[in-house]
Amino acid sequence: ALVGPTGAGKSTLAKLMARLYDPQMGGVSYGGIDLKMATMASLRERIVVVPQEGFLFNGTIRDNLRIARSAATDEEIDAAIAAIGATEHFATLPDGLDTEVRERGSRLSAGERQLVALARAALVDPAVLVLDEATSNLDPGTEAEVEHALERLMAGRTVIVVAHRLSTVQRADHIAVIADAQVAEYGTHAELIAKGGRYSALATAWQKSQVSR
Repeated sequence: ALVGPTGAGKSTLAKLMARLYDPQMGGVSYGGIDLKMATMASLRERIVVVPQEGFLFNGTIRDNLRIARSAATDEEIDAAIAAIGATEHFATLPDGLDTEVRERGSRLSAGERQLVALARAALVDPAVLVLDEATSNLDPGTEAEVEHALERLMAGRTVIVVAHRLSTVQRADHIAVIADAQVAEYGTHAELIAKGGRYSALATAWQKSQVSR
């Protein structure tokens, strides 16, 4: 999990990990291989980023899913949707997967657009999933469904998450606290709480915000 204040560099770090940016100094390696040495096609098969709001293009839901894998069959698309538990939801739309989403997906809710983004990721079936504030812009009507879809998508793979919820962060095997474009602290939840530093202060603030709701 990557945590820290707004503007600290969490999203930039997440994008470096997926080679959406190249570092000006140093390098980023996956499996001992510098990302610059790999083809973009091989990277996109192994590392997928789910942003705060997945971008949808004018066309059908099926069209937008095939952006992730242009050669995917209808059966593979159905399997990807089933993998995140969204089959029933998409079936309720006027034309199912052939529903026109309109420009930027304006016909769908924010949660539905995010379900499309998660189904894209499931279609690729990557080894590494990067979640860049993927649940911070959800409508109440689909929030629980998107959270459930995320749970299913995260199973069995490495997940790097830019997190804003203590419940999400606590589950991480490793937590990096980002401050001023630097890794200020690194460790498990228990280790960082024991340090009494930046992470401990963040965790206390999260807990207070939950009590005050």
